[in-house]
Amino acid sequence: RDVTRGSVRGKRSSRSSMAKSVFVTVGTTSFNELIARVSEEASAQILRSLGYNKLILQIGRGSVEPKPCSSAAFTLQVFRYKESLRDDIRQADLIISHAGAGSCLETLEEGKPLIVVINEKLMGNHQLELAKQLHSSGHLLYCTCSTLMETLQSMDLSALKPFPAGRPERFAAFLDKVVGFE
Repeated sequence: RDVTRGSVRGKRSSRSSMAKSVFVTVGTTSFNELIARVSEEASAQILRSLGYNKLILQIGRGSVEPKPCSSAAFTLQVFRYKESLRDDIRQADLIISHAGAGSCLETLEEGKPLIVVINEKLMGNHQLELAKQLHSSGHLLYCTCSTLMETLQSMDLSALKPFPAGRPERFAAFLDKVVGFE
């Protein structure tokens, strides 16, 4: 059982002698730029320098499909879809996600550190507003694909605040406010 559940501090769990992992999700969409950026060798080097040695990519319907690989130093796993991503989120030490409300909520409810990457090609869809508000409340970090590497290098996961769990109606009201329904 992952003892980091309920904490966003990114503390090592009882699995500390095992792989520290990063889970990247794009949900049901495609976000080729994110998958390409996070699977670059430079990104892998940054992740390794931070103690992560496993990268799991959920690539959705995107056309960028990195080749899975495994070595003593680093493992890359890739898949398109699963019925549920909850286990992947629970097992990861860090989540990097598109700004979809469902992906954000599921990650925050699990108490996992979250970096939201804004898809700048979708600027009319309120993703930036959602990420900004959750960031200003201290629940996540956000960036764009072009600033992801510097965000990884400068992140302080211990500064993140737990998201109030079990209150989906508060999140729904918050979303309504962000998208202008109230």
